[in-house]
Amino acid sequence: MTLKSIALAVATGAALTIAATAQNKIAIKGSDTLGAKMVPQLAEAYKALGNDVNFEIAAEGSSQAFTALEGGTADIGMSSRGAKDKEKNKFTAAGKDLVEHVAGVDMIAVIVNESNGVSDLTKQQIEGIFTGDITDWSEVGGKPGKIAVYTRNTASGTYKTFQKLGMNKRDYGSATQKMAGNEQIASECAENPNGIGYVGLAYVKKDGIKPVQVEGVAPTPENASDYALSRNLYYYTVGQPTGEVKKFIDWATTSPIAGKVIEKVGFIAAK
Repeated sequence: MTLKSIALAVATGAALTIAATAQNKIAIKGSDTLGAKMVPQLAEAYKALGNDVNFEIAAEGSSQAFTALEGGTADIGMSSRGAKDKEKNKFTAAGKDLVEHVAGVDMIAVIVNESNGVSDLTKQQIEGIFTGDITDWSEVGGKPGKIAVYTRNTASGTYKTFQKLGMNKRDYGSATQKMAGNEQIASECAENPNGIGYVGLAYVKKDGIKPVQVEGVAPTPENASDYALSRNLYYYTVGQPTGEVKKFIDWATTSPIAGKVIEKVGFIAAK
């Protein structure tokens, strides 16, 4: 074999290695609600079954799911809300289909400090608190004290979904404090006796907080169909998934093993 042919063989081999690596890597970007716990644990369980695939998971907010898919930096977008019309239209304008897959079901829990005497709120009271119409706990049956309201940031799908389901689509109050993720909101409420916020179902068991009932219904899986703040969680792909991406999504949305992982994390497996 000549030096030239050896060099060509080495280069070809390197190219094949890179191609194989690329095929065995799935980039998943978007929602913190999905990406902080559920999807990483699904990925680990999937690999433990012998699937030779690496995952790149970035939980930066649902809006980033569509930005990353549009830019070609993600194979799967994670979103805790449905895609907006303007997001869908970008893909349509580019001649691409944005395909939706139900990843599971969540219940947005309204949480307060465990020492707070308030344990039930109406949707009207929740709307008043998060829009700033209600500013003191005494207005909703609690001890007097200025309410500290914690919300997700504007890139969050939960921010938008809660605005729709819990606030009658009104704007958040100017005094609300925006947090990066569920964990931060839970931590703030655990430390502040006058705090209130909302988190995904997987985050309600943190020490120092308690979820309140909404219209008399507790945020527990058996109440998902009756709870006012239930929602679907989604995966999105550009076009119908193929290859390793299809294999993973099919497993994550239908496998009993994946369902157990989803429910262990604290969400509800899709039916």
